[in-house]
Amino acid sequence: MDLPDRILNFMREEAYKPLTAEDLAADMGLRGKELEDFWQVLDKLEEEAAVIRTRYGKYGIPDRMNLVVGKFSATAKGFGFILPEDQQLEDVFIPPDAIGGAMHGDRVVARMHKRHISGKAVEGEIIRIVTRANSKVVGTFEASRNFGFVLPDDRRIGRDIFIPKDEFNGAKTGAKVVVEIVEWPRKQKSAEGRILEVLGQQGDPGIEILSIIKNHNLPTEFPSEVEQAAARVPTAISPEELLNRRDLRELNVVTIDGDDAKDLDDAVYVERLKNGRHLLSVHIADVSHYVRENTPLDNEARTRGTSVYLVDRVIPMLPPRLSNGICSLNAGEDRLALSAQMEIDGRGQILNYEIFPSVIRVKKRLTYTIVRKIVADHDLELREKYADLVGPLEEMERLCRILRDRRMRRGAIDFDFPEIKVKLDDAGRPVAIEKRIRSIAESIIEEFMLVANETVAEHMHWLDIPSMFRVHEEPDEEKMARLNVLLGNFGQHLPKTHEIQPMALQRVLSKIAGRPEERIISTVMLRSLKQARYDSENLGHFGLAATYYTHFTSPIRRYPDLIVHRLIRETFSTGDISAKRRQKLSVMLPEIALHSSERERAAAEAERATVDLKKVEYMAQFVGEEFDGIISGVTAFGFFVEITNGIEGLVHISSLDDDYYHYVEEQYALIGERTSNIYRLGNTVKVIVAKVNPADRTIDYVLSTDYKPLRAVDGRSSDKKRGKSGTKRSTSKMPTVKPKKKSTTSTKPKKPRVPKK
Repeated sequence: MDLPDRILNFMREEAYKPLTAEDLAADMGLRGKELEDFWQVLDKLEEEAAVIRTRYGKYGIPDRMNLVVGKFSATAKGFGFILPEDQQLEDVFIPPDAIGGAMHGDRVVARMHKRHISGKAVEGEIIRIVTRANSKVVGTFEASRNFGFVLPDDRRIGRDIFIPKDEFNGAKTGAKVVVEIVEWPRKQKSAEGRILEVLGQQGDPGIEILSIIKNHNLPTEFPSEVEQAAARVPTAISPEELLNRRDLRELNVVTIDGDDAKDLDDAVYVERLKNGRHLLSVHIADVSHYVRENTPLDNEARTRGTSVYLVDRVIPMLPPRLSNGICSLNAGEDRLALSAQMEIDGRGQILNYEIFPSVIRVKKRLTYTIVRKIVADHDLELREKYADLVGPLEEMERLCRILRDRRMRRGAIDFDFPEIKVKLDDAGRPVAIEKRIRSIAESIIEEFMLVANETVAEHMHWLDIPSMFRVHEEPDEEKMARLNVLLGNFGQHLPKTHEIQPMALQRVLSKIAGRPEERIISTVMLRSLKQARYDSENLGHFGLAATYYTHFTSPIRRYPDLIVHRLIRETFSTGDISAKRRQKLSVMLPEIALHSSERERAAAEAERATVDLKKVEYMAQFVGEEFDGIISGVTAFGFFVEITNGIEGLVHISSLDDDYYHYVEEQYALIGERTSNIYRLGNTVKVIVAKVNPADRTIDYVLSTDYKPLRAVDGRSSDKKRGKSGTKRSTSKMPTVKPKKKSTTSTKPKKPRVPKK
């Protein structure tokens, strides 16, 4: 164990009180070189907030000092939460007057004070900012005579950023800019910055997408040394590269991807054996052969962490010469691969497997649409065109169902949300919204990749070498209890919320399948689960009900997959690695796991933001028109409605002008005080598109004038049982809105119209 770990372990397990540095060194019995290194190591631990130095010069561990270290997640309303690095701790509520100059995303130390008034969170105060997350901010510039300011696009950033006149850098009012912060906010003083880059003016074509890219710190081009390194990668395979590889070029290997995919990571082959079992071969691009550790290509891929698929472009992890070229499993081309071959019985059990380097040549590039039409729709024309593949594809379908049944038997949770895809014209304008339902074609690839990832994860676990895992921890008891309240409204129930098993959630999903409340319950259930992430320890995957899971199948676009490939390759000769390599990996992998998880979240946020932007732009043509929808979320300030094409908007509580409405959290509902009108999660409604705001990526709906709301009938909210005292409610979350006089200029519904799909 190295010195930093020894210090932390001693302070955690043996030190019964905060100690001075001298007492700590003496109690640990440090001598010689260790004592010389001690002071520098202790300073570094303090700098990282692994240990805390008190005002009296003594050192302690945060969790033994009523402190928590974590990421500050701010809200647009001024308050926020600490997301603790210790996964065992719950989030800490930070009120507006306790933020202490922190900004969204900062790593901070907070002192915990008391339970929040709602009883649902610990309340605390930020006492130290460890590292800043927002050295650069994207926003809209406003100039005055002697100074200017930038309003951040990300409303969670909080206050405007002050810009001195000599730091405008040519920016004019209304410009989208990138500002570098030179002075951080303090108490009531705003942050101060200087304009680094003027992206363009509000309203310029593509400016909003560019702003999202910059706001999420996504790279727009590769550094010159990375481009030069990519240019040196050959575009064809040499005979020397085939040494010690299994030649599988004669197999009927195919790729199955989306219509517009260019970076093809995986190819598959299925064969029915004479014993009745299936032999599944999953062939993954051998990216680790071309991207070696600590080279410019590797360092850039590690920094990026993932490819990002925005609504109008792809920002690749690797240069296109690799991602779309020599690494992509393009049909008819010899490609190096890392193959996982599994023999699977009729119950989906892996009886034996092999992982090895190979060379393959994809016979056909298939799409999900083609496979669906062949397998599910039995399209005669396509079945004739791909006659040699019909048999293998039908075997893939059989194996897919076997593997899915196996997952379901062990309790895996299978959410089936339709994917919303925005179609753009050549100018980047949204022209159609498509709801893509997962078909058997997508399921085939999904099941094959899942079983390959599980097999590789278990393989790495039993090799007992450091590795990278994809983990999904058990949900919080409190969130399961709240989910149980929602389920009770629909006649469903979880047996035990304190030790929930994935099978219990799966059973609920099975019972509600096909019912009106399916989408709502599935959405709330998904939000009640923790986020999957990367970790250097195998902690299991709750959602998949899997003991072992990793990411192995997409090394072109995910850095953790590339790491797993690299580690597998290192074990081919001896089945083990050196002690020196183990030590290096034990330090390196946790850092890579954390960084990759952060970049994955940033990529997902950017992808979602660009899709939301185009949804809003698309709906601009329907302002004033009426749609059917379903209430998809309820808050104290209104409720969200998802209309038939999958686009969500807000019905603000201020537009409900026929009564005072109160938010009844345990019912997921807004209830009228006098009318007992109820707007509850899952209710169907008719709404009119009132307003779209591309800058904020929001849509406002209002209720249709001919919509008749439901009436509350239970004992907590019916007029009969309530009497004159009003709806029972939690007063901590009950803002009231005074009814407004009906406007004679309110939006009138036009003839209902359905957006293009």
